[in-house]
Amino acid sequence: MFASSTRIIPDARPKPRHVAIIMDGNGRWANKRLLPRVAGHRKGVEAVRAAVRASVEQGVEFLTLFAFSSENWRRPADEVSILMDLFARALDVEVAKLHSNGIRLKVVGDTARFDRRIRDLIAAGEALTAGNHRLTLTIAANYGGRWDVAQAARSYFAAHPESLARDSTLVPEALEPYLAMAHAPEPDLFIRTGGEKRISNFLLWQLAYTELYFTDLLWPDFDAAALGAAIESYGTRERRYGRTSEQVQARNEAQVQDA
Repeated sequence: MFASSTRIIPDARPKPRHVAIIMDGNGRWANKRLLPRVAGHRKGVEAVRAAVRASVEQGVEFLTLFAFSSENWRRPADEVSILMDLFARALDVEVAKLHSNGIRLKVVGDTARFDRRIRDLIAAGEALTAGNHRLTLTIAANYGGRWDVAQAARSYFAAHPESLARDSTLVPEALEPYLAMAHAPEPDLFIRTGGEKRISNFLLWQLAYTELYFTDLLWPDFDAAALGAAIESYGTRERRYGRTSEQVQARNEAQVQDA
């Protein structure tokens, strides 16, 4: 279990260890080409493959992709059905490739709403790849940041009923092991494609000190070069975690001397 950056300051790294992405713009990509929206979603799957390959090449250890939010059920029923079918097909076809490349698959979110086939494919994929360490690919599906905090609190109090006492104090770190992303460190870099500049209920707890990067590129056009540009931007940021620039520089100098 990884500690929160609000408690323990992570070591400075020139490149992000964990990248989280909202893959936005599939429908608009298709509309611009006078294609049905499903064509954009299919092209988006290809962009996922490219992002996984590029992340490995860049030395990223954790890649988290927001595939389907808990609010996306509000979309037209036929589009939701298509998205579910694409998700099932991707799980069916891609997991073996992930495994052969040493990539671990995790799926986080309220998966109970998915049909039995998808739930079985998720379980099988996670089990097959559990021992892989080259990259952890996490797919957030039927996920919402507020849901995550609420389910973590429910799980915590179920495990620690004594904490419901009137004089009991709940500290934030008590919830960390129960969050859906407890298997990964907090994201260093958050990317959203498609031009929108919001986090849309994604990893609300985990993004507390994450560097944010927004691009107008639609997700199907987001390639290795685009990921490289985002990582290059990350490399120019000074991550202070509440400290002053002078403190950051002093710590970095001390780390260099100790190396």
